[in-house]
Amino acid sequence: MSPTRAVVTGGAGFVGSHLVERLIGRGDEVTVFDSGPVPHDQRLSREHARHVEGDIRDPARLAEAITRGVDVVYHLAAVVGVDQYLARPLDVIDINFLGTRNVLEQALRVGARVVVASTSEVFGKNPAVPWSEDADRVLGPTSADRWTYSSAKALTEHLTLAFGRQHGLEATIVRYFNAYGPRQRPAFMLSRSIHRALNGRPAVLYDKGEQTRCFTFVDDAIEGTLLAAFHPAAGGETFNVGSMVETTMGDAARLVATLTETDLAGVAVDTRAALGSAYEDVPRRIPDNSKARRILNWECRTSLREGLTRTIAWARANPWWLAHPDNGAALPLDAATR
Repeated sequence: MSPTRAVVTGGAGFVGSHLVERLIGRGDEVTVFDSGPVPHDQRLSREHARHVEGDIRDPARLAEAITRGVDVVYHLAAVVGVDQYLARPLDVIDINFLGTRNVLEQALRVGARVVVASTSEVFGKNPAVPWSEDADRVLGPTSADRWTYSSAKALTEHLTLAFGRQHGLEATIVRYFNAYGPRQRPAFMLSRSIHRALNGRPAVLYDKGEQTRCFTFVDDAIEGTLLAAFHPAAGGETFNVGSMVETTMGDAARLVATLTETDLAGVAVDTRAALGSAYEDVPRRIPDNSKARRILNWECRTSLREGLTRTIAWARANPWWLAHPDNGAALPLDAATR
């Protein structure tokens, strides 16, 4: 891929910051759009990217980032995390839906193509795993705030595909499955397990740790995103970007304990008892990533052990992250980041 002019919304966040560094490394001219300043540890971004601070719901501010001459917009800005779904359901809907519409409209206005980051959450609790890109969505009731993120992200996918069909916008959707790695805030299963272990705190196991996930190291997620950005067959398509190696939450917690040389014995949380009808967990979450392998020649190359080893080494070297406050043992943090 030749160098481009790129905009990354949510470029100061977890996945976005890794994408920004990769783009800078390959010689792209990068603009970061985010609601807050770039954190101190993101040196490459601070020194080599243009930054526009603003709310994704503000079209005028967004237009200062997405300007004529931009080749591609990577839209990663979102409210993510089960703790956020339960605490800020209205923000989850507004930022994901209205923010995406603003991005699509501005990209169409300036002639840029778009890669929209979506999530495995769109499938809800469909029991027929693995999920292909066109698998059915199965959700709980609208009275449960837990499903706001899934619904809002599904609407952003509808928006993205509709802009392509009605207006000719070149756009691609990538669905991340349980991305993890350095910089992820300690509000997800793996990041929180590492954070607690290295701070000498007991692990937290939700609902006996029997749920399964397919954890995807952030570098692999970024590779899939870049491949989707300019592949000639990617326009108007959706791709599952995730590992197909199914791991129980309990086994993942045990692996973190082994790699950090800590004791797994910890706190058991019954999410139904703790949160009632506001939350419902998903027993299994497994992608069918054959489409990404066939069209993009993408595959998840990083094993969970290797990815955790690298993440733990980063965490040990960054005491500011270890000092981040814990989000509370009662929250059902199920690693559902994308």
